[in-house]
Amino acid sequence: MRIVTHNGHFHTDELMAVSALLLKYPEAEVVRTRDEEIIKSADIVVDVGQVYDPKIFHFDHHQSEGAGKRDNGIPYASFGLVWKQYGEELAGGEEEAKIIEEMLATPVDAGDNGINFYKPLFGEVHEYSLGDYFESFTAGVESLEDYDRVFFEVLPLARELLEREINIAHRTVSDRREIKEIYEKSENKNIITLPKYLHWKKALIPTEALFVVYPRPEGKWGTQAVPKGLNSFENKRDFPAAWAGLSGSGLASISGVADAIFCHKEKFLCVALSREGAEKLAEIALNS
Repeated sequence: MRIVTHNGHFHTDELMAVSALLLKYPEAEVVRTRDEEIIKSADIVVDVGQVYDPKIFHFDHHQSEGAGKRDNGIPYASFGLVWKQYGEELAGGEEEAKIIEEMLATPVDAGDNGINFYKPLFGEVHEYSLGDYFESFTAGVESLEDYDRVFFEVLPLARELLEREINIAHRTVSDRREIKEIYEKSENKNIITLPKYLHWKKALIPTEALFVVYPRPEGKWGTQAVPKGLNSFENKRDFPAAWAGLSGSGLASISGVADAIFCHKEKFLCVALSREGAEKLAEIALNS
C-alpha cells in the first residue's frame, strides 16, 4: 500500500489526512512527491493530482471546480475528503465520526481554504490554532529535503492526536447516553447530579438544566452553571454575585452551606466537601 502526497511545504489538511489513512493502513508507505508517474502508480493520492474520486482513492481539492462543499458551505480539503470516506469506520460509529468532523476536519479544511472562523476582538490577538502548532515545526526550513524530514517528524504527533480525539469521541457519545438517562429520571430538571464527571455540556445545554453537580478527583464535589451555548461563557443562571471569589469560611458563612469551600469569581463554579453541600449551593443559586 502506497500513499502519495505532495512534497514541499505542507499544511495541516494533508498531514491529518495521511494520519487518518495510517489508522486504516498502518503498514502503508508514505511518499511525498509531485512526480506524475509516481502519483499514477499510487494506491491512494492525497492533496495532489487535481482529482477527487473516492472510487479510485484520489483525494485532492485543488482542481478548479474544487471537491464539493459541506451543507454549511465550508469547502472540503484533503482531510475532510478522507474523513468523509473513512471517518465512520475509523471512529467506530456515525456519532463519533460526526464529532471529529465538526471539531477537527471542518476547521482544518476551512483554514486550508482560507476561511476564517473568528474575528479578533482585541486588536491583532488571534486564537492559536492546530495549524499554527504544526506550522511552528517548519520555522527556518528551506529545502525540499528538510520539509520531508519535518513532515515525517510531525506525522506521528498528528496521528496520536487523531487517535486521542477518537477515544474522547467514544467517551463523549457514551457519556451523552448516560446523561440522557440520568436527566430523564431526575425529578428536578434544573439541577442534575452525576455519579462521576461526564462530558455533559452538549447533552444538557439544550435542556432545562441550570446546574450540574459532580464528584471531583480530589474527593470534593463541584457544582457548575450550565452555559447558554457550547462556545459561550454566559451562563443560564449564575451563582450569586455575593459569593464570587470567596472561599473557606467566608463562602460558608455567606451561603449558609457549612462545607462550601470555593466559588469562582466568574460565578460559574462552586465546590463543597460533600455532594449534599454542592447540591445545596445549586439549590440556593436556583432560588436566588
